[in-house]
Amino acid sequence: MTDKSLITQAARLSVAPMMDWTDRHCRYMHRLLSREVLLYTEMVTAPALVRGGAVHLLAHGPEEHPVALQLGGSDPIELAQAARLGAEVGYGEINLNCGCPSDRVQSGAFGAVLMQRPDLVADCVSAMRDAVDVEVTVKCRIGVDQQEPQQVLPVFLDKIRLAGCTRVTIHARKAWLQGLSPKANRDIPPLDYELVHQMKADFPDLHISINGGITTLDEAKAHLDRGLDGVMIGRSAYHQPGDVLSAADPEIFGLGEASDPIEVTRQMLPYIEAHLSNGGRLHQVTRHMLGLFAGRPGARQWRRTLSEGAHRDSAGPTLVEQALASIVS
Repeated sequence: MTDKSLITQAARLSVAPMMDWTDRHCRYMHRLLSREVLLYTEMVTAPALVRGGAVHLLAHGPEEHPVALQLGGSDPIELAQAARLGAEVGYGEINLNCGCPSDRVQSGAFGAVLMQRPDLVADCVSAMRDAVDVEVTVKCRIGVDQQEPQQVLPVFLDKIRLAGCTRVTIHARKAWLQGLSPKANRDIPPLDYELVHQMKADFPDLHISINGGITTLDEAKAHLDRGLDGVMIGRSAYHQPGDVLSAADPEIFGLGEASDPIEVTRQMLPYIEAHLSNGGRLHQVTRHMLGLFAGRPGARQWRRTLSEGAHRDSAGPTLVEQALASIVS
């Protein structure tokens, strides 16, 4: 099986790119919970890589694969250069962000504002595809501001398809670029799952994943059973990874067995030791582990022990073992 087909198979369930959350420490833990799901980086801007030389933002480990790099930008030449840098260090997919509604992203003329410029997005996709051999994908909204999604989304999809994009993730909400914060944009605009399913019917050759408001594997399976190719889960995969990711391999992919968050915690200890020995701090890793036992007896004490102790200079694996005792005792 080719790398492209492997990563497309993994896209049956993916963890959304989330700023300040899906860093390499988070991805390492998520990969221990699931061998199969597709993981995404935080968004990295093309200008930071190309003009700023911030190639350290591309750092990741081979154990994270399958993993995709999400880029932000709107200049085809710059995005092509950034995509090449990502492919050279081993990312199996390069994803273009056309969905983030933050002011910072808008000011850079990328993110959700690109929904208003489908021809430019097509140019960006084409330039990136010419630059790399790995898959180039797009993550978008159903529309922005006063746009009518039923009208603009098919046009957008048709243009990126003609540019060579074969896989797209659609966040099933509009983005309001004026008047709503990024946080409010994740909750307030109504979800339109039916439109995304209609797009799959209208574009059967596109691999379409749905994103937005999906919190459980049962909900994910319902969308897959109706014919969508993939589901992307964001906040619940981060806040309740033990619920969402532990059972993903058998439930979504029909492979292997569910992972045990207790065992995953123990597997994190050597990783934490290595991180500390390289000058890192414990909280940089454990902040992603706080929700690992959400809903289980002892979860509150687990969170409290890590939250209160991980910032201390002396904090190390022993603190994690102390926190784990509240779960296993």
